[in-house]
Amino acid sequence: MTRTENIVNTIIKGLIFSLCRVEGEELKRVPDQGPLIVYMNHINFLDAPLFYTHLRPRPLTGFVKSETWDSPFLGPLFTLWGAIPLRRGEADMSAIRQGVSVLEEGKILAIAPEGTRSEHGRLRVAHAGTVMMALLSGAPLLPLAHFGTEKFRHNLPRLRRTRIRIRVGDPFRLDNGGKRATREIREKMTEEIMYHLAAMLPPSYRGEYAELSKATRKYMRFVARK
Repeated sequence: MTRTENIVNTIIKGLIFSLCRVEGEELKRVPDQGPLIVYMNHINFLDAPLFYTHLRPRPLTGFVKSETWDSPFLGPLFTLWGAIPLRRGEADMSAIRQGVSVLEEGKILAIAPEGTRSEHGRLRVAHAGTVMMALLSGAPLLPLAHFGTEKFRHNLPRLRRTRIRIRVGDPFRLDNGGKRATREIREKMTEEIMYHLAAMLPPSYRGEYAELSKATRKYMRFVARK
């Protein structure tokens, strides 16, 4: 971590601390290094700075929508963090290659399978990109669930600190038994990892994955923590 990055992270983490009450003790369960795909629900603009600053100094990066670099403030910030620009709505092979490279370097790659913010906190239908990254790289996945940030905009003008709770699950790999990972299989894998994430959230946050009775683990192989 460079001196500049350390200063910026300290400032942002301090701002988050002053405005929020983060219950993130479970982040200690995240390994110190990769290769590892951390996937999480995506609520609002706080997600990226919250998790980046709280997971460092672990070597990590993540996908961020390419439009972010249009911002004179956010562009340089995410460049400093080494984020990977992702063109949404298409198969961005350049971003995928960069993601695989990051994992090959033994780093942690953060992904939000929903692809866009929900704002209300309830899970939306996920895209299969996370599964594709896992299959291409062979890296294990680790679910990370959080809730509470959707209340930030309501609490801020009332001078209330927002309570944010973070839950960390168990690592697993995806295994299709040597079969070709067809679109149907990738979609089923995506459902499995999202139901697993939903189970870590209170019922009111599960959204599209509320019916946990539909959850399966056909393609999930849990791995021992190091």
